Amino acid sequence: MTSFKVAAILLTTSSLARGFVSSRSHVGSSRSVHNNKSIVAASIDDSATEAQVIAGAEEAIEAAAAEFSALAEEQGEVKTSDAQASDSSSSSIDVVATQNSLLRIAASTDRGQYASSSQKEEASQLFSQLESSYEATFTEDADAISPALTGTWSLLYSNTQLFRSSPFFLAARAVCKTDDEVKQFEWFCNMHRAALAISTIGAVNQVISKDGRMVNEFEVKAGAVPFLSDFTPFRYSGGLPVTFDGAIVSSADITQNNGEWEIYMDTVEIKGSNIPGLRSILDMENSKLKSRDLSKILEVNVNSYEVPRPVLRTTFVDDGMRIVRDEDGNVFVYGKTSDSQEPKDYSDVLPDLGVAGLLEGFNDAVTKFYL
Repeated sequence: MTSFKVAAILLTTSSLARGFVSSRSHVGSSRSVHNNKSIVAASIDDSATEAQVIAGAEEAIEAAAAEFSALAEEQGEVKTSDAQASDSSSSSIDVVATQNSLLRIAASTDRGQYASSSQKEEASQLFSQLESSYEATFTEDADAISPALTGTWSLLYSNTQLFRSSPFFLAARAVCKTDDEVKQFEWFCNMHRAALAISTIGAVNQVISKDGRMVNEFEVKAGAVPFLSDFTPFRYSGGLPVTFDGAIVSSADITQNNGEWEIYMDTVEIKGSNIPGLRSILDMENSKLKSRDLSKILEVNVNSYEVPRPVLRTTFVDDGMRIVRDEDGNVFVYGKTSDSQEPKDYSDVLPDLGVAGLLEGFNDAVTKFYL
């Protein structure tokens, strides 16, 4: 509305100037009948009036032009600010909406394990959108991991087997050099998961410390007595509600290099086993698989052997989500569960096949006998 007002002022002052010139011409014609003295006097008066009107018109035009210029500049700044705010808001909303859509797929498919082809395709588009919108907000330090990446992260979704997030399997893949070897490794991973079909994968956590240490905790559970009919005369073919529990814990060191993590595999061990007798053996220090010692032996005896150094790329990270890709482009989406940089303590897990918990639950629900 103000811009229309300014334009009106410009048009009005311009019209006044043109009107005065036109009227002056008319007055000059009518005055030709007067004597020379009157004409000279009138001309002097008209000249003075013309100068005043023109000067006033020019001042009005300049003032209007200045107002118009200031208004245009102000409106331009407002529009730019509004556009920036709109873009920022839109970008934020898009990221949140995209993450929510990805989480819905992750929750409904058990972290991608039972995702259909269409769900996998949709998930692929979603994390690709997150990756394309991502700009790193932290600087890389060779001596310390950024606080944005440290803490405890839980695996939420993957387009491959969940156990391949482990440094152990990442290192195993890095050993493969040819396409045939890669295909054989893929087949082995598929068969490995199929063989463990009777087991249930629990939490899959990754703990990243600022000093460059990575610890993966892969919790599993399997039925301790899967089929009663094989051992008893009963026809009931179910199992007992007791289980084999444990966590496969693998650790490695991280070296940062041009936005990538180079993984140097260290140890693999089983923690938190609830199997009586076996638990005490697994808790011994020499029960760990020390891959670096094995690598040294292979380096000495096998000329073609090279210590595997798998690479991970962080392609997206914010306060609650982190996306990484391995050398094959497989995706692992993590959610941050805490800032803790300490691995989980499994010492409180009882080696009793879960019988104590079973009896406690039975007492609470049925017998209700308390001392």
